[in-house]
Amino acid sequence: MMAFRLRGRPAHSPGPAYLSYTPNGDKIVTVGMNNAIRIFQTGSDEEPITLDNCSGENTAVVATDDFFLVGNDDGTVSKYDFKANSLGTPLIRLSLPVRDISLSPDGIWAAIASDEIAVKVIRINDTSKVLHLRDHMKPIKHVSFDTSGTVLAASCSDGSIYFYSLSSEQPQLVKKVDGLIKALDNEAEASSKVVWHPAGGSFGTPVAGRDFQVTARGDWSEISTFKDGHSTDISAAAWSPNGALLVTTSIDKKLILWDTKELKILKTYDPARETILAMHWHPTKNILTYTNNDGELYIHEEFVPQEFLSFLKKGTHRMVNGHAPDSPSKDSMANGMTNGARGRSASMDSLDEILGLDGNSQAGADDFIVDDDGAGYAEAEMNGNGKRTNGHLPSTVGHSKKYRSTGSFKPDTHESFQPGSTPWRGNRRYLCLNLIGFVWTVDQGDYHTVTVEFQDRGFHRDFHFTDPFLYDKACLNENGTLFACPPRADEPAQVFYRPHETWTTRTDWRTQLPKGESVTAIALSDSYVTVTTSTGYVRVYTLFGVPFRIYRQKASPAVTCAAWRDYVLTIGNGAVGADGRSQLVYTLENVKRDEIHQSSDIVALSPGATLQSVFFSDQGDPHIYDSTGTLLVLSHWRTPGQARWIPLLDTRLLDRLATGKKDESYWPVAVAQDRFHCIILKGGDKHPYFPRPLLTDFAFQVPIASTARKDPDEMETDTPAASTHEQSYLLNNILSSLLSDLIDSTHSTAAQRLQLTQLETESDKALLQLLMVECLQGEERGMKCLEIAGLLNDRSGKMLPAAQKVAQRYGREILSEKIGELAEQRLMAEREGERLPLGE
Repeated sequence: MMAFRLRGRPAHSPGPAYLSYTPNGDKIVTVGMNNAIRIFQTGSDEEPITLDNCSGENTAVVATDDFFLVGNDDGTVSKYDFKANSLGTPLIRLSLPVRDISLSPDGIWAAIASDEIAVKVIRINDTSKVLHLRDHMKPIKHVSFDTSGTVLAASCSDGSIYFYSLSSEQPQLVKKVDGLIKALDNEAEASSKVVWHPAGGSFGTPVAGRDFQVTARGDWSEISTFKDGHSTDISAAAWSPNGALLVTTSIDKKLILWDTKELKILKTYDPARETILAMHWHPTKNILTYTNNDGELYIHEEFVPQEFLSFLKKGTHRMVNGHAPDSPSKDSMANGMTNGARGRSASMDSLDEILGLDGNSQAGADDFIVDDDGAGYAEAEMNGNGKRTNGHLPSTVGHSKKYRSTGSFKPDTHESFQPGSTPWRGNRRYLCLNLIGFVWTVDQGDYHTVTVEFQDRGFHRDFHFTDPFLYDKACLNENGTLFACPPRADEPAQVFYRPHETWTTRTDWRTQLPKGESVTAIALSDSYVTVTTSTGYVRVYTLFGVPFRIYRQKASPAVTCAAWRDYVLTIGNGAVGADGRSQLVYTLENVKRDEIHQSSDIVALSPGATLQSVFFSDQGDPHIYDSTGTLLVLSHWRTPGQARWIPLLDTRLLDRLATGKKDESYWPVAVAQDRFHCIILKGGDKHPYFPRPLLTDFAFQVPIASTARKDPDEMETDTPAASTHEQSYLLNNILSSLLSDLIDSTHSTAAQRLQLTQLETESDKALLQLLMVECLQGEERGMKCLEIAGLLNDRSGKMLPAAQKVAQRYGREILSEKIGELAEQRLMAEREGERLPLGE
């Protein structure tokens, strides 16, 4: 049987010619020196369709199943529709000749290299959306999207490869690789193009030594090199569709077929008639097609000899270190395992999706969260941590004989979670959300890509990196970013800290946990790194990686942790309550002084609620947010045994939800400047998604009473005005108590002492306003009015006289006398050095 049948066709005038297959393999599009475009039908001997209305010499072509793009030496890039077969539509005009075009895998974005310095990435159906890549200093010869469409490799004429991340609104330079490719003029026949491996995780390039090297994308190290095949520079290379074979050709016209597992030559073909410039495999058939520098198109049918056909029938081959493709590589261990438990296959990551654009227009700011992938995140049976609740199980409350006779009893424990982290949705998730910025990751199959974006980009510059360790937890503050990854195969769990900047050279550090130990939660403060683990240990490190403390947590299994300055709050599952659930208990300590402030105290959650987040405020007070939408603060936490959880806000009682028309919930982010900062989730969503959501803040509103009266005839005991003043008094009382504790336990500043005075004054003002409301209700409110007067702090000595004036204004003379007597009692007590309790 004939090994292959060579078919040469004069497609264009003598000179450089280029081609592109459609992804389905039905058509081949060629361009060249003349002003014609040829469209060949695969497997057909008929004459190709010719479009001869181009303006000049075409220098690049790339095709999808529906359309193709052609670049011209006059700087024009045009779009042609296969169905129309007519004059193309100009996509973009550049000032210098186009050299190469690459399409994102979804066919929505095109990267264009030209003799201009900048590379332009343009959205095909909306040409107003253009990204500019400018970190290189010389023109780019080749561009190539990776298999996910989020990274673009740009081979520069200066001999460097620039890898740009397109997974954020502004392109970021991920890596500059020097010394790998040869410095080539843009018109040179030799190639320096990055050829991404079909399995992802690695890429191949012709190198200066006339070999073809494969490099790992994760750590940018050499995986393997196809050596001693060519005596001149390589002009083109192509992987077989499954990556098991490689074909290379060089300026000396030699064509070589390689075995990518053994790195050996399978067959060397007779030299081609002219130098091959572009080469492509058919996506499903044993056909290799190429064009040369004489304007000819060649089609090699049955290109791979019969004895090697088994290579094409294998599954997708992976290029790995040590040339052992049957074992997992450093970048591909666990094949995309996340959270240390479940595997996720690689999925297409659209640049269009990342930038928040749909098929026609940019997504609006008000509808950025949509359950568009049908993943079920809006279901009612999901708790605040993205986990399925036990609502589908029969109740264990009561004395059911059936329940008692089931034998062994297993309590319902709270699962561990990382504050500020969201579960996977599609192939992406947030690792951290706070007022400093966002940390999010994209699953690329064998590796992840991590992006850190800051709310204030004048504070620090965003950065982006390839993550071969598959980090599943992160913390971000003003000093640095902390990451943790689960154990994989023979590699232990790791913790990685990256400071934003130091007064010396920035020093990242990484530490490994003992084998068999995984990370359950991490926390980062201005002073320490805290890690809770599956073995019950709490590990504390300094910011430069020195182990500082290690102890076993009393409550197990661990749930989460938070940190602020020298303080660490750890939460775990404690004793089983009456409802069959483990009660959450917390321990709060100063790790620097080795002092425990609260030990194994209960986290106060409402019945059936789960903990959704825990964090410290900007003043250093611990806060929790539960699945009922309630925000609570821990007061008097510095005094052992005196701490208690106080509600600051019940989001279900917000005025914006009073009409019942809004279907929304809130994702907690932080407490700062006495306000609750959160993300509004619409349409039943439980977690934020992309594009990056906006932050909203709400004032505290202690849940004391409804502001609406259902019965118009009921006594106005709690009028809206009274409720407002009561709310203000109680809230200011809580805030002043928190600040007073801070001042008493630290070296207070003048600003803090002034703020405390202002809070106490605001509390007294609220009481005076409440006194006015009560005086208006009639003489029968006299006892309550005197009680309100007794609640005044009156540190300035002016509030009780003011209360007397209020009573006199409304004709309450007896009340005025009683308030005067109260003022005298307080004055006498102060002189005696003893102040009477309020109200006596």
